[in-house]
Amino acid sequence: MAGEYRFLVDCGEGTQRQILRSGIGFKKLNRILITHGHLDHILGLAGLLSTFIRWESLDELEIYGSRWALDRVHELVFGIVLRGETPPVPIHLVDLKPGVFFECPDFTVSAVPVVHRGPGCLGYVFQEKPRRPFLVEKAEALGIPAGPERARIVRGEAITLADGRVIQPDEVLGPDLPGARLIITGDMGRTESVSEAAQGAHALVTEATYLDEEAELAAQFGHLTAGQAARLARDAGSKGLILTHISRRSRERDVLAEAQTYFPDAFVARDFDRFKVTKDRPLTRTAPERRDRRTAGQEAEPEPPLQADAAPGESIEG
Repeated sequence: MAGEYRFLVDCGEGTQRQILRSGIGFKKLNRILITHGHLDHILGLAGLLSTFIRWESLDELEIYGSRWALDRVHELVFGIVLRGETPPVPIHLVDLKPGVFFECPDFTVSAVPVVHRGPGCLGYVFQEKPRRPFLVEKAEALGIPAGPERARIVRGEAITLADGRVIQPDEVLGPDLPGARLIITGDMGRTESVSEAAQGAHALVTEATYLDEEAELAAQFGHLTAGQAARLARDAGSKGLILTHISRRSRERDVLAEAQTYFPDAFVARDFDRFKVTKDRPLTRTAPERRDRRTAGQEAEPEPPLQADAAPGESIEG
């Protein structure tokens, strides 16, 4: 969740059930980003679309991914879920290439290539746009009154004061401060392709299917070890690391211990965790109380995330 926007990254089996149990609901959940076309990352689209078709009033649904991933999504959606039927709302399958594909006034979303198994594997980078801080002391010294004049100058407009003086934005705005950056890689077997995108990331979400002692097995199947993921975060200067895709053969405490050997600010994600990614504070995790929803009509609305006019500390939730 970022501002008024919501994104779902991948859609494995049971996704709609877990959304119901989480209590965050489906409202405005009309953008789905697919990292790659393996079935454990797309099979949940069947149940989710069935729920959308029956209960939700979305104007349209956008599913993003590479051509390979979208070909498999097309087979699932139009060959099975909607076979012979007309979709109740437009469903757009958006073929992505690396680079920015979504932009709003506050942030962008980019696709980056990821090395896994099969062609066209992607990761996603959510990047807040830089902001120039308003220097209150300078504004006070220049006699700029609180109110619409300050709002206009923050928007980059020159203002004219009552005494006829013209104040330019550069006189009361500081240099650009980079916004929060969240990168989600999906499954990944090597780290070189995302090392640049991960530079200075406030949160890196990546996999840790194996431990370092199983590095040969990890390479064989195109996955990372917890140690490799942590070394990527360390070398990229990331601020926080969230590990996912944990194998049943690994104990959470072993995965976390290995990761924290190289990168202390590491977490192992659990179902229903919420993380707040903030540009000037450490990555934080909360685990809200799980709530079962018996019907789609009983879903709770999501908590308000990043406000468009937030001061330093604005965040992207992932």
